[in-house]
Amino acid sequence: MIVALIDNGSLEPAATINLRAVAARLAADAGVPVHAVSWKHSDRIPAGQLDDEPAATLTPWMETQLAAGQTEFLFVPFFISAQGAIGSALRRDLEKLQADSAPFTFTFTGSLASSGVIPRTIAARVRETISLASLEFPRVIVVDHGGPSLASGELRNRIAQEVGSLLLPEPSPLPPPPGIDDAQLGRRPTQCVVNAASMEGEVHAHNHPLLAQQLRSPGFSSGDVVIALLFLSPGRHAGPGGDVAQICAAAEAENPGLQCHLTDLVGTHPLALDALSAALQNALSPESSSRLP
Repeated sequence: MIVALIDNGSLEPAATINLRAVAARLAADAGVPVHAVSWKHSDRIPAGQLDDEPAATLTPWMETQLAAGQTEFLFVPFFISAQGAIGSALRRDLEKLQADSAPFTFTFTGSLASSGVIPRTIAARVRETISLASLEFPRVIVVDHGGPSLASGELRNRIAQEVGSLLLPEPSPLPPPPGIDDAQLGRRPTQCVVNAASMEGEVHAHNHPLLAQQLRSPGFSSGDVVIALLFLSPGRHAGPGGDVAQICAAAEAENPGLQCHLTDLVGTHPLALDALSAALQNALSPESSSRLP
């Protein structure tokens, strides 16, 4: 069986470098080789920017493996949700290869979304950002890429709701006197307010609000706002100076009282790596192998 960690792919070298690092971690944990493969795009990165090792993309990589006589493949999905538009398109490409080439079987391990680890990972990233910037109960926006899949939009909203629950503070031992609320006492909010937004995709209702819109809304257009990145790897969207950072910079220029604080990524956090490793080892166990198609 050939094992591959697979992502969407990116034109940014940092995304492929991160994919390879995660694949190496999984290989060490599972005791089997794990290839780093992108669905598309990454083979356009000059090899010189990748330690002279060209990035592998799905179709030519599969053709090479099949020509070598390999017939059984296990993919570890490095996606926020393997049920989104990209995951569905990836499966269609594999099914087309099955129809057009030598017979082979493939299956996928459990995903990060199915493991339930993403809200805990994002909450941990938010706490890191709050600590580093010495913030006190800032507003939080969980932002994803945005796309045509309603399932991905629903997942984004569910993750944001769970992150809000995970960020609830411990109950105060001294509640306000009866009939007096926090505002009357001049107190600041006692918990993080968490909303969801997408970077782009305004033609689909489930992507709304877009990040730029959310940063203009009451409560989010001034003060400290933590931008919780629902992205796995650095790239042109979530990397330094990427699209999300540019949207935040434009919002800060429009509202000088606004200060955005971007979290680190989901796909580099130990919680996410541990979940991927557990999913792979579970799929490789004899009990699971007997159930694979």
